[in-house]
Amino acid sequence: MRPILRAQLRSRPANGHAAFLPAIRKIVFEYCDKWPTSAPTRSFILAHVQALAHANPHVELVLKQRNQKEPIVRGFYVNDRDKVIPLKHLEVTAIQKKVQLLLDASGAQITPLKRRAVESTTESPRGIWSGLDADRPTL
Repeated sequence: MRPILRAQLRSRPANGHAAFLPAIRKIVFEYCDKWPTSAPTRSFILAHVQALAHANPHVELVLKQRNQKEPIVRGFYVNDRDKVIPLKHLEVTAIQKKVQLLLDASGAQITPLKRRAVESTTESPRGIWSGLDADRPTL
């Protein structure tokens, strides 16, 4: 008989009537300390990241310097997917909206809402058209 280890008795957390686990687990801000396109990102970090961390204790916030690169924000989700949003030429309020978009997203792949083309199981009454069967135009 195999022994039951203590770690095997732990239940895995899941969404249900008693608990809610958000889909996002980590947000990474990547910016350059010198480039002018990163200036709004730097001001957002100085003014709003601390309040964002207090409002979302379940999310790990990481600030990472990317020298001589455009600023981005990257969200990592529980389903092992990530979303990257460029922050180039965005104002502070637009950066707040993009971060909120990452917080609210599920991390699932975006699927189009358009319907697929209808595929028939029966052949058309006229048959399959071919350009070889058509009459040649006279010039």
